[in-house]
Amino acid sequence: MPYTALIVDDEPLARGGLRALLVRDPDCAEILEAVNGKEAVPAIVERRPDLVFLDVQMPELDGLGVVSAVGAERMPATIFVTAHDEHAIAAFEMNAVDYLLKPVTEERFAQALARAKTRLQGGAGAALGGDSRQVLDLLEALVAPQRHVRRIAVKSSGRTVFVDVDDVDWIAAAENYVELHVGRESHLLHVTLTTLERSLDPARFLRIHRSTIVQVPRIVELVPGAHGEFEVVLRDGTRLNSGRTYAERVRALANNPFPG
Repeated sequence: MPYTALIVDDEPLARGGLRALLVRDPDCAEILEAVNGKEAVPAIVERRPDLVFLDVQMPELDGLGVVSAVGAERMPATIFVTAHDEHAIAAFEMNAVDYLLKPVTEERFAQALARAKTRLQGGAGAALGGDSRQVLDLLEALVAPQRHVRRIAVKSSGRTVFVDVDDVDWIAAAENYVELHVGRESHLLHVTLTTLERSLDPARFLRIHRSTIVQVPRIVELVPGAHGEFEVVLRDGTRLNSGRTYAERVRALANNPFPG
């Protein structure tokens, strides 16, 4: 069944990545793009695409604003695209909403697209998934301003040192403590790794192992291992091993939006 898809995202690379994946599907007859929520609303109302890939967080008019402007009951089949962590993903799944987590992997994209096409072939019509009010409530919670810690106060030897989060290269768990690695220095902080992870910006910090978090811009190379793990190489030459459980997250970093 031929279908028309609309990609809505304010990031050119994100749009390009989705387009590169969509063009491989022989059933995709036309691909439309909207660079923000304001462009998306008339594109949905006037062009009536069969399927929409809708970024949750965008400036000015976000995913919630688009759904509200069009009307949840009039939205085409929709796959939400988000940079949120697994807690938000669990909320999507509870509401039976299709989603893609940035950076989008080919495998996850194929799964979401297959489900959407099944709904379209079955004549499901508007298919946000779940109850429309629940979906709107979910989006409202997700687009609320996220408060991520910017500086960390570390107490040591009777003094307090303030560490800018952007200066942290990687973080290691040490029982009920974490060790912040900042250049050649390290600081011990009395907090669990999981608790600290919740306060960090998931767009910048990635957990690659049950005991390791890395600032993504510090990564310069990924070396595949024998059992799905990776050796993660940082700018300063530090080499860290990923855990098998976190392999998919690390692999997603290598997803090239440009077909070779």
